[in-house]
Amino acid sequence: MRRLLSISLLSLAMVAPLAPTAQAAEPVDIKVALQGIPGLTIVKEDPAPAGFRFFELTFTQPADHRHPSAGTFQQRFTLLHRDFSAPTMAFTSGYNVSTAPNRSEPTQIVNGNQLSMEYRYFTPSRPEPENWSQQLTIWQAAADEHDAVQAFKAIYPGKWLATGGSKGGMTATYYRRFFPSDVDATIPYVAPNEVVRDGSFNRFLARVGTDPACRDSLKALQRDALTRRSELGALAAADSAKKGYTYTSVGSLDAGLEFSVIDSYFAFWQYQTQADCATVPTPGAPAAQLYAWFEKVDSLTGYADQELFGFVPYYYQAAVQLNAPETYDSYLRDLLRYPGQDQPRTFVPRSVKIPPFQPFAMADIDLWVKTHASQFLFIYGANDPWGAMPFALGPGSRDSYRYFVPGGNHGSRISQLPAAQSAAATAAIRRWAGLPATASFQPHATAGFPLFDADLSQLDHPRL
Repeated sequence: MRRLLSISLLSLAMVAPLAPTAQAAEPVDIKVALQGIPGLTIVKEDPAPAGFRFFELTFTQPADHRHPSAGTFQQRFTLLHRDFSAPTMAFTSGYNVSTAPNRSEPTQIVNGNQLSMEYRYFTPSRPEPENWSQQLTIWQAAADEHDAVQAFKAIYPGKWLATGGSKGGMTATYYRRFFPSDVDATIPYVAPNEVVRDGSFNRFLARVGTDPACRDSLKALQRDALTRRSELGALAAADSAKKGYTYTSVGSLDAGLEFSVIDSYFAFWQYQTQADCATVPTPGAPAAQLYAWFEKVDSLTGYADQELFGFVPYYYQAAVQLNAPETYDSYLRDLLRYPGQDQPRTFVPRSVKIPPFQPFAMADIDLWVKTHASQFLFIYGANDPWGAMPFALGPGSRDSYRYFVPGGNHGSRISQLPAAQSAAATAAIRRWAGLPATASFQPHATAGFPLFDADLSQLDHPRL
């Protein structure tokens, strides 16, 4: 598949003495400060690069922010602490939280702290008993982030910014829509704005890149794979047997294989570059060569129950609120055995009841960004299919910007922009964080960290 309860004044008063002041140095150790936040549990402290402290945490959240009596759950967070007075980045991938110390690009730019949160319903941050239709909504997730940010502001009184990539970029945008005053700026990366299914994704895919021969070679490979599905299916079956994979959700391995072949065109442009067209096998290539290519781009066993399990909350939200791109498969129709089934509802277990799609959810976000968004910076990749429907800034947007990395894919970032744009984006982020501008793009490179945050650059499930 393609890939509110604020903390009480009493609680704030309880931890307010721990917050630093302009006249005082850090008053307490970060661990002591964390222990003073109501509802927060320190699971453990992990090793971190010099100058930082890294904690795995849980934070008590209402299962339903509109009905607090419905119970609570423990939401998983991590905190990368540098300095109480530094800017703080609220980060989410929109999925599971990484438990390794890493920094998003904006966190590097401002050299700040980073509070990273796991999205509700991604294991283990799941309420019990489950009530998907009431609990798994974009508003409930925004309320989670609101409660956490308000709680942590007691020890981090400086500037706050929000960021995330892909679904995390969408999440950061939705959070700001529902709680516009929580943070000083928002930097969403490669965040699609699937406000309506109007063919935008298919039109984009029909002309993506600058080389028609590349597009043709991908389509020829897909047709070859579906024509030879028995050969590839045998390899996938053997691989599945070794891994103990089953295919209950999609119905059969053959169906999953077909969906993966369909998705491979989208997935190629999502994570590869046009230069990788040279690696596309030609029709008639050995089945093992084709299978290896799919393993790199879009695994033919990717729709096994075991692979889908961790992404079910996404598929549910795509079916109910987020929407999903139309399937790009018209040139394959004569070879398809499961037409029309490559869509979000197929990948949600039958035990989870899916309510009707809510078209107003994304329309509301889209309108708000155009009419009220302030201090936003959107980053997209010019060749990334998810950028086919980007967020658009409108007449009501203020001090906001949108950039496209030339030839960029779903891992696009500010450092890949042309120099002038990269410098302008960096300057805006530092200004929003209350910091002096730099002459050019200059992330703070600290030994021990990956160059770019692992959560932002990780490979999602295909077309996610």
